[in-house]
Amino acid sequence: MSSALYNKGMKEMRRHLGSAADKWISSIKEIAPEFAKVNVEFPFGELYTRDVLDDKTRELCTIAALTVQGYASAELRIHIQGALNCGAAPEEIVEVITQMIAYCGFPAATNAILIAKEVLGDQRSDSTKST
Repeated sequence: MSSALYNKGMKEMRRHLGSAADKWISSIKEIAPEFAKVNVEFPFGELYTRDVLDDKTRELCTIAALTVQGYASAELRIHIQGALNCGAAPEEIVEVITQMIAYCGFPAATNAILIAKEVLGDQRSDSTKST
């Protein structure tokens, strides 16, 4: 998997997700190498590198979409971290999920807010460990 688009996608994915990008793709590659390739090339090689939206906005949009789906827990977890990596404040993440109640209902939004609580709690724990 060394195409130019794949490499471009991995670079962008790492900018958003940090070291979680490599772990995420390695995990997928173990079972489905072609699926992993498409997972990098299309969203991160083609969409995320467009210059219309900034990285933070893209991640907040992704959180909204994953929240509304209601079942994408693993993806939501890494994109909440991605939003933090791209400069989103925890309050912005929580607000986006809260707004999604109107579009997906309380069960899906509650699942998302509990995932956010977990990720944001981990983030706070990591920051206190490093001080």
